[in-house]
Amino acid sequence: MAIDVTPDRRDVKQPTKLSVLWGFARPHRGALALGLALGLGVSAAELATPLVTRWVLDAIGMPGNRFGAPVMLLAGLIVVGTILSWRQWIVLGTLAENIVYDARQGMIRRFLRARLTPLQARPSGEMVTRVTSDTVLLREAASSSAVGLVNGTITVIGTLILMVYLNPMLGAITITAMVLVALVFAVLMPAIGHAQEEAQGSLGRLGGSLESTLRAIKTVKVAKAEDRQTDALLKLADNSRGHGVRAIRREALVWSVTFSGVQAATLVIVCGGAYLVSVGQLGVSTLVAFLLYAVGLLGPAMELSTHLTTLQAGIAAAGRIRDVQALPPERSGGSASTLPADEDPVITLERVSARYRSDGPMIVRDVDLVVPRRGHTAIVGTSGAGKTTLFALMLNFIDPDTGRLLMAGTPYAELGSNGVRGRLGYVEQDSPLLPGTLRDNLMFANPAASQVDIDEVVTQLRLSDLVDGLAHGLDTDVEAATISGGQRQRVALARALLAEPDVLMLDEVTAQIDGLSESAVHDVIRYQAKRRAVITIAHRLSTVIDADTIIVMDEGRIVDRGCHAELIERCVLYQRLVDALRVDLSGSPRSDDTAESPLRELRTTP
Repeated sequence: MAIDVTPDRRDVKQPTKLSVLWGFARPHRGALALGLALGLGVSAAELATPLVTRWVLDAIGMPGNRFGAPVMLLAGLIVVGTILSWRQWIVLGTLAENIVYDARQGMIRRFLRARLTPLQARPSGEMVTRVTSDTVLLREAASSSAVGLVNGTITVIGTLILMVYLNPMLGAITITAMVLVALVFAVLMPAIGHAQEEAQGSLGRLGGSLESTLRAIKTVKVAKAEDRQTDALLKLADNSRGHGVRAIRREALVWSVTFSGVQAATLVIVCGGAYLVSVGQLGVSTLVAFLLYAVGLLGPAMELSTHLTTLQAGIAAAGRIRDVQALPPERSGGSASTLPADEDPVITLERVSARYRSDGPMIVRDVDLVVPRRGHTAIVGTSGAGKTTLFALMLNFIDPDTGRLLMAGTPYAELGSNGVRGRLGYVEQDSPLLPGTLRDNLMFANPAASQVDIDEVVTQLRLSDLVDGLAHGLDTDVEAATISGGQRQRVALARALLAEPDVLMLDEVTAQIDGLSESAVHDVIRYQAKRRAVITIAHRLSTVIDADTIIVMDEGRIVDRGCHAELIERCVLYQRLVDALRVDLSGSPRSDDTAESPLRELRTTP
């Protein structure tokens, strides 16, 4: 079955944006409830303070100095509120970090366990921003903003109720002002959320483009394209800035309306309250308490606007994080198959056809292939012939549309990716080095490899000069070392050999190495072919000529197979490929060649 890069999920009910955000907070609902309870305690202390203040003012004019009790209560409210605020700060801060860690953990696990095709369809830099910047936005939204929104709403409602209790007319004026503010919130919040989402998307695209540019920085400099690439990157940065500015303008409008609405209500309260006091319909202590509520209302109202905008950014970030978690995972179950006997095939392809998208063209068509337990099988063909896709099938990176693959007689579908790859060693053409020391890289596929085994492959692949030239030998960090492309290829081959695989799969491991090193690699391939199956994608004649079986591919099909001598006699395509290498049809290199030229092949993954 083909793997879609963007699978169609129209028939699947999608969760609402707020439910996506709640999904990250749900595992921590205990801490969230504690933070909410502490916040309500703080709100209760704040709501009680103006009433106790009125009590203090009323007690001043009474005989017997009766204001001691309300003063003590007022002081107690301040102390309790401070302690509860301190504790809530710690609880919500810890909760925020735990939510971010869970989100990052989930994305990292999904990255490393996702199907390769949909994962590689997204720029790696863009994916990195989801683990870094998006989770920062999620931090506040899923903890402090959510709790602050609930606490702020309760505080505002409680304040309005108490203001109505103190004076219904002034309370009604305040409620009217807050309703108008809420209407502005309702109108502007969707636009703010959309702008935040667009800004984060632009930032992700900037990260992806910047990562790709830095990876190809030598090509950029040689092509004198610094200015062009700078302009392209700055255009993405400016696009992100534009969306951010639009969000800020809307946030500023919300903030301004909130501030002016509360201030206008306060002004009306002062004027109206002064009039009521002058005509004897309102006591001074009640007016003071009312004004304290009005002034105190400004803080929660402003916090509500801040929490709402932060929540919008967090919801957008949660949606982008969920996109990562929706990447289809590999089938990792299954167990390794029983090793085949010498006469049995280790890998079999039966009428296999495959493509990368369900609506795309077939890249491999009706392929039948048997890989023996031992021996060297080379795959050659023109650019786009399907060689890389054939490797992807055997490595279980993609599934066939039709037909099936077997390992030692067991279908791939029963083995799962772990069962299949547990038998395989793979060397990429790019031969990337992984973070860590050179020793870490060599032992990456087999952490239990002994020093004797490491020394043996280092000697076989002529890596001793590299090791001796490093400051700390095998324990040198590869990021602090200068390692050439050819050395990286030999390190990658050594890494695969230390894994002791049943099948060694090599994607042109001689593409970047010199003649002497190439000779050492060929010696290793010939030796390994006597012990296990070796499959190569060949771009050089030197890799092909000694192969036991050469598979010739064209337009996704196997058009011929045999040894070099057989194919050079009967296969026109193979003859053309050999001729492109400037080699005599006898199979001997021309006298004016000092080294074989690589086949002009671009590794294209449709």
